[in-house]
Amino acid sequence: MTVNDIHLVYFSAAFTVKKTVTEMASAFGVKTTVHDITCGAPSEDLVLNEKDLLIIGMPVYAGRIPASAVNSIDRFKGMGTPAIAVCVYGNRDYDDALIELKDAIEANGFKTIAAAAFIAQHSIFPAVGAGRPDEKDIETIRDFALRCKDKLSSAEGIASFPQLNVKGHRPYKTPGNVPLHPSADRKSCTRCGTCARLCPAKAIPEDKPYLTDTSKCISCGRCIAVCPQKCRRYKGLLYSIAGKKFTKDNSARKEPEMFI
Repeated sequence: MTVNDIHLVYFSAAFTVKKTVTEMASAFGVKTTVHDITCGAPSEDLVLNEKDLLIIGMPVYAGRIPASAVNSIDRFKGMGTPAIAVCVYGNRDYDDALIELKDAIEANGFKTIAAAAFIAQHSIFPAVGAGRPDEKDIETIRDFALRCKDKLSSAEGIASFPQLNVKGHRPYKTPGNVPLHPSADRKSCTRCGTCARLCPAKAIPEDKPYLTDTSKCISCGRCIAVCPQKCRRYKGLLYSIAGKKFTKDNSARKEPEMFI
C-alpha cells in the first residue's frame, strides 16, 4: 500500500501528545496535515480515502480518552482508511483508553493497523514521568513509526490486515471524579486571558482568569502549560497529600506498549 497523505489528529492539552504523534508522523516522510482538536472539532466532516493514513493521539484521563474529544473524532470519516491509534498517559496506567480510541475510529470507517500507549509527564503530578517523553521514548516512537511504515508498504491492501487486538476492556471503566483543579495567584496574574482562551473545557472566566470553574474543569493542565506568567498551578493541602501518595505508588518507570 502507498500512503500519499497523513492526517495527524490530536488532543494535547499539555503538548506531550502533540510531541509524541508529531515525531511519529515525521518518520513517514510524506505530506502531513495537522488537526489539533484540543479546543474543539472541525466545522465540517473530513473524509479520508484509502491512500490516506490517520494518526490519532489522545491523552488518558482517569483511564479514558477525554469525553469532549469523542465528538471531535466523529468529524473524521474513513473509507477503509488505515489508522494508527495512540494514547499517552502519565506513567500510572492507560486502562481502557486505547481500546476506546480504537473503537471510536473504527466506528467511523477506519481500519486500525497499529496502536500504542506511550508515557509522558503526568499533568497533575509532574514528578511522575518527569521529562517524558525522553530521548529513549523518542527513539521508541520513531522505531514504532518505521515498523508501521514497513507494514503498510508491504501490504497489498487494507483487507490484508487482520483484526488488531489491544489492551483494554468493554464496557469501559467509569472515570472517577478528580477533585484537584489548578488556580492562579491573583497577584501574579496579569489578566492576559491566554488560559481562558486556550482552555479546552471553557472553565476559566475571561473577565476573571485567576478563577477556575471546577464544575467544568477536566484537570488537563492546559492553563498551567500556556500561562506566560507561570502563575497557574495545583496547590493546597489535599493536593500535597494526594501528590505524595500518587508519586510513591507510580514512580517506577513504565515502558511503551505497542500493538502491530
